[in-house]
Amino acid sequence: MSETARLRGRGKVRDIYEAGEHLLLVASDRISAFDVVLPDPIPDKGRVLTGLSLHWFERTRDIVTNHLVSADRRDFPEPFRSEPSLAGRAMLVRRAEVIPVECVARGYLTGSGLKQYLAEGHVCGVPLPPGLVESDRLPEPIFTPTTKAATGHDLPLTFEETVDLVGRGLAERLRELTISLYERGAELALERGIIVADTKFEFGFAGGELILIDEVLTPDSSRFWPADGYAPGRPQPSFDKQFVRDWLDASGWDHEPPPPRLPAEVVDRTARTYREAYERITGERFDHYRHRMGILSDRDWETCAVDLERLRRELA
Repeated sequence: MSETARLRGRGKVRDIYEAGEHLLLVASDRISAFDVVLPDPIPDKGRVLTGLSLHWFERTRDIVTNHLVSADRRDFPEPFRSEPSLAGRAMLVRRAEVIPVECVARGYLTGSGLKQYLAEGHVCGVPLPPGLVESDRLPEPIFTPTTKAATGHDLPLTFEETVDLVGRGLAERLRELTISLYERGAELALERGIIVADTKFEFGFAGGELILIDEVLTPDSSRFWPADGYAPGRPQPSFDKQFVRDWLDASGWDHEPPPPRLPAEVVDRTARTYREAYERITGERFDHYRHRMGILSDRDWETCAVDLERLRRELA
């Protein structure tokens, strides 16, 4: 990135730059697990996250306004407009005052929700029927917010604790929007053969308006399961980074820095899984997204050259 670009903040995956009256949100290929950034990037992961967020922003804007201004690099101010590496992985967005709550919706019993249910019979203060097993579909989606920690682990919040943080009116609105967004996403994803087990959203205020920010229904913010073969009572295969989590657990890592290096086959399989998630949900080949955003790899150029030569011969 040009030295004239001013970095405003850096998260586990995203970098935020000052961009005049707006901000530029850049999704890197970094991957985190158990709140630790791993040393090995996943090729094109940031573009998958951006492409899926764009897909969902378009399909949820009737529920809530979002922060997107443009993902077209030609609309970016300099020096970003001249930076080819940003194509397909960056969004020009409205500035917002971020609400310090991760808004989580759960439709199935898994992950930390399963652990809390087995220990306490509820998830974030939401009581659930007895006798549920791993991966069970819940009677209805539930709102299970967490703290939004700058570093370290997010902590679960009950609804009343959320009220204490942001006020009752805003807490109720966040719960309403979170469930509505989850239900929309889960319904549309299921049509594509994907179960959205759970997901998280972030919100902020821009010009006094409550808006949806950050990413939406991506493999980083959600658990995606293939619908065919779904069976409660066991873990489900996934289209997210669960494969990386599982490998890290099997490696014996204690979830504290420094993390181990990922084997090449884990990196490759994870990259393929992210791309497959994009293709299943959008119904579009990921290469088409890359081309539409103006990204051509060396292999793409070779393929295009062969196609052009074949066309030239056919027209001769």
